[in-house]
Amino acid sequence: MELAIVYLLGGLSSRFGGKAKALTQIGQNNETLIEYSMNQAIPAGFTKIIFVVSKKTYPLFREKFQDTYKGLPIIYTLQEFDETKRERPWGTADALTSAIKYLTCPFVICNGDDIYGKESFKILTDHLKEKNTDVTIGYKLGKVLAENGSVNRGIFQIEGNKVLNIKETLGIIKKNLKELNLTEENLCSMNLFGLHPATATMIEEKVENFKQLNKNDSKIECYLPTELNSLIKEKKIIMELYPTINQWFGLTHPEDELIVKNKLKELE
Repeated sequence: MELAIVYLLGGLSSRFGGKAKALTQIGQNNETLIEYSMNQAIPAGFTKIIFVVSKKTYPLFREKFQDTYKGLPIIYTLQEFDETKRERPWGTADALTSAIKYLTCPFVICNGDDIYGKESFKILTDHLKEKNTDVTIGYKLGKVLAENGSVNRGIFQIEGNKVLNIKETLGIIKKNLKELNLTEENLCSMNLFGLHPATATMIEEKVENFKQLNKNDSKIECYLPTELNSLIKEKKIIMELYPTINQWFGLTHPEDELIVKNKLKELE
């Protein structure tokens, strides 16, 4: 069965000196973050890899990987925008639509600069092989808070294992959980979804409408979790959720590089 994995790789991090965080070496054998993620993902049964890149990041990833990784084809697709009218691309939902012509099979979409865990990818591909519903992974909120500073997280409201709502919650720190009516046990989204081509087509329609409504706003972005939540509310898709025991790791600040490297070493 054909299964694609889509990595969002369009950004350069100002905190990391204008570099692509996904190319930071974090593995014990100097694997980059994106290589570490692909090594976790490939055993789950993916048959192709799609990199959503920008004009600035395309040369970096092309030089590093060319057209294949460990025998799987890599497809590059460009997320473009009118630089005379906008300061930045249109966001993660638009990033998905830039890959639409390649999304002819079920696929997993995720950030290119996060480590999700091998089991998380396996859960998603097993679901996509067996069911027609969309799927996501829930991480315990207490496990994905920053050591320093606040984070924004999409908090899942579920019934059984069905997602009813993804509530974007801003400025979360360990000390304000009670104030926000949250606990460390709440399941949250880390932008890891398993979707079907029909869902991608509906997201494309949402993005087109969003762009029309906001054509005069040069900064606004269209976020994938928000548009998926809209489809759930409209009962156009069913999204099932599985909690994971895997740890999530991500890079926010340069000092996180050594922290993540050490934690991954402990797990190996």
